[in-house]
Amino acid sequence: MKNKDLQPGDRAPDFDLPADSGGRVSLSRLKGKSVVVYFYPKDNTSGCTAEALAFSKDARSFADAGAMVIGISKDNVVSHERFKAKYDLSLTLAADEDTKTAGAYGVWVEKSMYGRRYMGMERATFLIDGLGVIRQIWRKVKVPGHSAEVLKAARSLKAGTAAAG
Repeated sequence: MKNKDLQPGDRAPDFDLPADSGGRVSLSRLKGKSVVVYFYPKDNTSGCTAEALAFSKDARSFADAGAMVIGISKDNVVSHERFKAKYDLSLTLAADEDTKTAGAYGVWVEKSMYGRRYMGMERATFLIDGLGVIRQIWRKVKVPGHSAEVLKAARSLKAGTAAAG
């Protein structure tokens, strides 16, 4: 399934992926919680490391806002575990080796570098509410300040949910 056209208000595609520490992570099992799903190209690269460190630094604030942060890339679980240990990351990293989840979210895209075309992961983030509905999408993310911007949206989502409840 290819879905480049996901919009806020759409139901988030479910996923069930192997995660670091030998577990699995599944969107449907996180019902009732807000979830920040961020897709990134590769463990241990400069932009991806900076993004993971920023989300990790803000992990407690995300938890206070009622949101869980999950990073997803094509890297395998062993790579994720090494990446997590190397930088002492405090977030969940999931392995989408067959890129089905990335395809469902429309972030497995054709890229171009030095005139060569290839398929790769677009850096994108999705804020999903406790009912599994996408509330906000950031595509072609620029890393500096991104975690703070997503945290602000997660906090306002929690405030809106509290006001509605």
